[in-house]
Amino acid sequence: MENITAILIDDEKLALKRMADILKHFPHVKIIASETDPEQAIESIVKTKPDVVFLDIEMPTMTGFNLVQKVRDNFVFPSFIFVTAFNQYAIKALKAEAFDYLIKPIDIDDLRECLQRYNRKQNHLPYIENSSLSDREKQVARLICKGKTSKEIGEILYLSKHTIDTHRRKILEKLNIRTSADLIALGHTRMYSKK
Repeated sequence: MENITAILIDDEKLALKRMADILKHFPHVKIIASETDPEQAIESIVKTKPDVVFLDIEMPTMTGFNLVQKVRDNFVFPSFIFVTAFNQYAIKALKAEAFDYLIKPIDIDDLRECLQRYNRKQNHLPYIENSSLSDREKQVARLICKGKTSKEIGEILYLSKHTIDTHRRKILEKLNIRTSADLIALGHTRMYSKK
């Protein structure tokens, strides 16, 4: 199973600890930050670009929905998994294009199913998969859609930044789009519209 980087966000430290403890059952999930302050959480997400964000909805200074919007305004698109004690937000979570919605206390089987589904979908962006890109270009495009920089992509694929930049130019040219931001937005929109 491919490794998943994750950030946990909850205004209650005990809830963060519980979430971290249950995620220990899934060694492929690497927690890179745990935040109680939503503003700090946004900075962490934008800086580290995790694959997944587990977040509470009801927090004193900002709702989880507001946090999601602020992160996306920075053109960073992790998969958001809401973790809450309240089920009345489920419809709003779907409208916010959350990847999943888990009710506290977390059921380990629900979490396992969620992570398995994430693994199945994380590399499937229909717009990219059905394009004329080469396999390597699709690989690079998927990582661009995760918000990775050329340097980060180079480190993941063991290629030079220059090589990745060359792939970026060819990808934009073949897909007839102008910027990487356009590709991220397009990949993000198509990914969720096909979900």
